[in-house]
Amino acid sequence: MTARVWAVVGATGTGKSELALQLAEALRARGNPAEIVNADAMQLYRGMDIGTAKLSPPERRGIPHHLFDVREVTEDAAVAWYQPLARASIHAIHERGGDAILVGGSGLYVSSVVFDFRFPPRDAAVRARLEAELDESGAGALFARLQQQDPATAERIDPKNGRRIVRALEVLEQGGATHGAALPEKPELWHPETRILGMHTERETLVERLDRRVERMWADGMLDEVAALRQAGLERGVTASRAIGYAQALAQLRGDVTEQQAIAETQALTRRYARRQLSWFKRYPGIEWLDAGTAAPAGLIDA
Repeated sequence: MTARVWAVVGATGTGKSELALQLAEALRARGNPAEIVNADAMQLYRGMDIGTAKLSPPERRGIPHHLFDVREVTEDAAVAWYQPLARASIHAIHERGGDAILVGGSGLYVSSVVFDFRFPPRDAAVRARLEAELDESGAGALFARLQQQDPATAERIDPKNGRRIVRALEVLEQGGATHGAALPEKPELWHPETRILGMHTERETLVERLDRRVERMWADGMLDEVAALRQAGLERGVTASRAIGYAQALAQLRGDVTEQQAIAETQALTRRYARRQLSWFKRYPGIEWLDAGTAAPAGLIDA
């Protein structure tokens, strides 16, 4: 049988990691040495554990996991950097005779691997100029420009995400179509034997789960984790320092907000992020939606 790619996707807090583990275990019980590849942008960072719900080595149940802890918090983890690494990991798993299970909720990262996804060119001079504008005028001014030039892309980008806004404007200035906020018009699978499994949880249940998870993050030592990462240069990191939860914990450490305010803001941003994730994955052709509480890996393998 041809080696497969399984993509386990969905909003944060819907049980993607657990299903991926169960699926890997079910495959391995049948002689298929399946392995897992991370597609969560923030779990790429070394030391960002509590705030990303990263599985610890013991929690991985002896199943090989790839692309965890491969960047320092001071380094960028752009999707164009990630794509070839993820695909190389999948190729290596296939060569070892196993299926590859891609798991994560970072929509652009998942798309870059699952679909025939090519990146438009970069222009260092244009980017430097736009980044200077971002520093001087803020994300709001650049986002307003993006709304005028490409409303469809603007709808799918966080208005506060200056990095993504700059990239979209950079591509537009080169006469290209932005890739960073939408799938290709007619996305084609990169690997022909791919199944995309979407995890679904009822909204009320998910909101409650996410709010409690944020509270547990702080109870489990989020502030200590961020304090240590701050010593490692977190505040110099373009991407890592803006991660949900980490930016709020940094603000608390600086004394800009109280712990209650940091938690409340993280909860609100997490709920908003989950809605954006769901909207992103709903556009995937051929996605199979599964109820987070009843998904049965054995049945998926036999289907």
